[in-house]
Amino acid sequence: MAGFQPLAYFRDRLVPAAEAKLSIYDLGIVMGATVTDMARTYRHEPFRLTDHLERFFESCKYARLQAPLPLEETARVTRELARHNAQELAAKEDLAIVYFITPGENPVYAGSAAGTVHLEPTFCIHTFPLPFSNWVHLFREGAHVVTPSIRHIPPQCVDPKIKCRSRMHWWLADQEAHLVDPKAITLLLDLDGNVTETGGSNFLIAKNGRLISPTARNTMRGVGRQNVMELCAKLQIPFIEREFQVHDVINADEAFLTTTPYGIAPATRINGLPIGDGTRGPLFKRIAEAWSEQIGFDILEQICSSVR
Repeated sequence: MAGFQPLAYFRDRLVPAAEAKLSIYDLGIVMGATVTDMARTYRHEPFRLTDHLERFFESCKYARLQAPLPLEETARVTRELARHNAQELAAKEDLAIVYFITPGENPVYAGSAAGTVHLEPTFCIHTFPLPFSNWVHLFREGAHVVTPSIRHIPPQCVDPKIKCRSRMHWWLADQEAHLVDPKAITLLLDLDGNVTETGGSNFLIAKNGRLISPTARNTMRGVGRQNVMELCAKLQIPFIEREFQVHDVINADEAFLTTTPYGIAPATRINGLPIGDGTRGPLFKRIAEAWSEQIGFDILEQICSSVR
């Protein structure tokens, strides 16, 4: 479409996405103080939007940040933004929808420019086409998860239920894990050696027909994980929350990643060792098929067809 410009909601209005820029004085940069969330569309319609927005608003409250719009108005703006920005997408393409809010700009860092800084929170909603080709290998080969020496931040320091971008520990952990395998997905342990989560997904294992998740004490309450829980209830697959360790992963029948952008993917290796027989398992197949039925099309085919 000639002249098409994607939009973003920035501070208090819709603007061309290219104009939505943070100041170098923003506390999101100065202190890494940013609350965030990410939703996505299926067939260009937001999926489980209320769940994402409720989590975002809970994170804002925990961080003592006041979102400038009420939840219902944020949902309305989101749908308007998604409709506009999906105009140039192909039928099999979809959008990520990103929310973030910072405390605003730091007048101390601004120095002589302090009279022009924005002391109100910096709020933004923006989108981008989901890069399905980045994830094709997860479905062709399965994910290789690697546990580095870096440990997950204890819940006594920052509650993992807040979704934020203060993530230097994840950056360092990824650098270490990628020395083992450039495609590795970093899986952090807590200070006691319990499995927690990856930087962008919840991690689940299957054993004897049951799906097992780390407890919510040490992990994000993922919307994708919640969808898997609900699908398991329909499929009569027991879903259990408990602590488990790398030993349990190595001896599991299957393992999965679940996250908003790509839904669910098999994890077939941990630290170089196969999980189960090192391939997709029957529980993964059942859950992926149920998710596809819920959406109305094959969610794995959407991703894998992005690369021929």
